[in-house]
Amino acid sequence: MASSSDSWMKEYNEAVKLADDITGMISERSSFPASGPETQRHASAIRRKITILGTRLDSLQSLLSKVPAKTEKEMNRRKDMLSNLRTKVNQMASTLNMSNFANRDSLFGPEIKSDAMSRTVGLDNSGLVGLQRQIMKEQDDGLEKLEETVISTKHIALAVNEELNLHTRLIDDLDQHVDVTDSRLRRVQKNLAVLNKRTKGGCSCLCMLLSVIGIVGLVVVIWLLVKYL
Repeated sequence: MASSSDSWMKEYNEAVKLADDITGMISERSSFPASGPETQRHASAIRRKITILGTRLDSLQSLLSKVPAKTEKEMNRRKDMLSNLRTKVNQMASTLNMSNFANRDSLFGPEIKSDAMSRTVGLDNSGLVGLQRQIMKEQDDGLEKLEETVISTKHIALAVNEELNLHTRLIDDLDQHVDVTDSRLRRVQKNLAVLNKRTKGGCSCLCMLLSVIGIVGLVVVIWLLVKYL
């Protein structure tokens, strides 16, 4: 049977391999479009592996205290190895804006952190794999709920968009009616102007006719007066 020390190193090497896999997946992000379903699924897979790696680091931290007596130099070396790997994981999490992962001690408090670590206590490699599968299932459930929320939000957005399109069509129809009414009003104003002009012209002709008749009548009266007086 392998010693606890060998088990710790084996678990550490597996964590390093997982970290390398995550680094490769992060490098592959440049080959994906800026957005879209494939990009989101790839990012979710990276976040999931980072979470699993975080669980393994917690397990390594817990197992470190159970390693058989080693020299102080060896224990410090292992602590440094674990600290460097955790720093690398935090940097990868920051790349994906997983601020909650990098700051989970301050965000969740020591009780929840202690509970997360306690789940790994006493577990062998098979138990850790089972725990990791359980965490993945919990994350899948969370993603399914998130997908339902996104779909519901999408339906609401489509309904709002349809309502906006309806209001846009109504406004366009109103604008068209306003344009037609304005055109008719201009025609009426033009007809009124022509009629007014004609009316003024007719009055002028009538006045001139009456003036001529008046002058002729005055001349006739004067002629009669001169003839008979």
